[in-house]
Amino acid sequence: MIIIIIAITAIISFLAFQNRELSDKLRFNAFAIKHEKEGWRFFSYALVHADWTHLFINMFVLFSFGDVVITAFRYYFDLKGFFYFILLYVGGTIFSVLFDFSKNKENPYYNAVGASGAVSAVVFSSILIYPTGSVYLFLIPFPIPSAIFGILYLVYSAYMSKRAKDNIGHSAHFWGAVFGLVFTIILKPALVTAFFDQVF
Repeated sequence: MIIIIIAITAIISFLAFQNRELSDKLRFNAFAIKHEKEGWRFFSYALVHADWTHLFINMFVLFSFGDVVITAFRYYFDLKGFFYFILLYVGGTIFSVLFDFSKNKENPYYNAVGASGAVSAVVFSSILIYPTGSVYLFLIPFPIPSAIFGILYLVYSAYMSKRAKDNIGHSAHFWGAVFGLVFTIILKPALVTAFFDQVF
């Protein structure tokens, strides 16, 4: 499933790189959603990215953390686990831009692209499920604990959000993280106790 999401996102992002009109039609724009009734933008913005680096980072992080979540969901919910993962990803996509929608629905110049919100939801769901996990990054010769990576991910997002010069929905990282945690806790409340048992 992770590979399918990555493939679809990569293909549509590539097409959008080649076609500015397509990119403009899919990107998040709160003004267009409210005044032109283009509600698909709540989701479609996650399928396009600012550049190859942006696309690679989001898909690499999704690949690194997604399998932990799918495996856990399958363990707890059997085949429903796939459905819950889709809800996590799509829900993170939509929920993560609700703040930006309320803030920018009268601003026709605010745009955002990228699967950041959905990926952040997956990352923090994974951290809740398996807080002692780790991730390897290029050029860093040692593993980074998942929880530390998650914190750095949010700090970076907050910094970039203040700059707000690249059309990337950085604030979506934070709200995606919130959604990922809350959604996973609602699905399996016992994970909260398990989290603290693993950490402490």
